[in-house]
Amino acid sequence: MRMDEGWYRLGMLLTLVVGFWEGVMAVVFRLFTDKDPSVMTAVNYLAAPWCYVAAAGVAAVAFAVIAVLDAGHKKALARKEAADARS
Repeated sequence: MRMDEGWYRLGMLLTLVVGFWEGVMAVVFRLFTDKDPSVMTAVNYLAAPWCYVAAAGVAAVAFAVIAVLDAGHKKALARKEAADARS
């Protein structure tokens, strides 16, 4: 079963939100607020140098997943265009 192009867009959007929140926003919360770590900023449970490494890792993984999903999205669009041309 192949995914529709809308599912790729949804996957990219959700990955972007999680990558941004657990990556960039976790560092912002750590540096500029006095909030305790929570489930929403899980990397802040780590000690000082490792939370930044984990946040960068989350952002990098999110970027890689978005790149893979974008390639799949382009293939899905090409399949749809090919099917429309045959019809």
